[in-house]
Amino acid sequence: MTGNHRNSSITRRRAIAVTGGTVAAGGLAVTGYQSAFADTTDTAEATATASATSTGACMTLMSSVTEGPYHLDGALVRKDITEGKSGVPLTLRLTVVDATDGCTPVKGAAVEIWHCDAWGYYSGYTTANPGGSAPAESEDGSTANDNTYLRGYQIANANGVVKFETIFPGWYTPRTCHIHVKVHTGGEKEDGTYEGGTVNYTGQLFFDDTIAEEIFALEPYSQHSGSYTTLDDDMVYDGGGAASGLLTLKAVHEADPSQGYKGSLSLAIDPDVENTGAGSGGGGTPPSGAPSGEPPSGAPSESASPSASASS
Repeated sequence: MTGNHRNSSITRRRAIAVTGGTVAAGGLAVTGYQSAFADTTDTAEATATASATSTGACMTLMSSVTEGPYHLDGALVRKDITEGKSGVPLTLRLTVVDATDGCTPVKGAAVEIWHCDAWGYYSGYTTANPGGSAPAESEDGSTANDNTYLRGYQIANANGVVKFETIFPGWYTPRTCHIHVKVHTGGEKEDGTYEGGTVNYTGQLFFDDTIAEEIFALEPYSQHSGSYTTLDDDMVYDGGGAASGLLTLKAVHEADPSQGYKGSLSLAIDPDVENTGAGSGGGGTPPSGAPSGEPPSGAPSESASPSASASS
């Protein structure tokens, strides 16, 4: 796939403001975000978990891979990680289960995710060239804090489930479209983030090529032109399907992909094993002068609004 996309339209990032979990959009249908981000009952979650447990069957232990060069400590515990970044809405529902104990849910597990924006930029690394041709990250006009957008934790409920509200990631050379994920246990929420404990799983979540190509033809993604790496050519994805992080995706409206997607996956981990994040795959090279992985200076508190904490 190349970056010569058709110029379909969803709103530009500057038209969206996300504050305290409330979405206001100019041009992007608010109902699209509401539909994509709507909570549903946990009955299905409980039924699925009970079924797996009663049969004693469990999926393959998830394959751990590299955390990549763009991880930062100190991400906030929050459901909505968009901070005003625009793109196709993505509701992400992940279920953490114990692969060594019949797929029993891992209540209290902390799931951490981070990913790039629609043009391929990560918070904390906004000057790193995403490859191809893209506007500078500073041109997006959003209220997002340059150190914290599209990063966050959620704590698993009794069914092992966490939910995030985010956007469909863009891409950067030489990687395919993906989301980074870590599963932590044994720590606790403190000062709006998650402290202590053990990392039991480090992985990446992946997207079907056909859906990714469809999304990248829309605004604002289409402003990033160049060669997009497919799953078969990615340095990290190994073709293992769900066990390798391939998400199950469902469109909110089949006829209009700009309205968003719901993505889901079960993360089968061993909660007694520590994972260092040094798994297979390179993940790309960090830019010169990149942050050290320490919590960013001036990061907003959990209760701060994006507009109040936005960098200049």
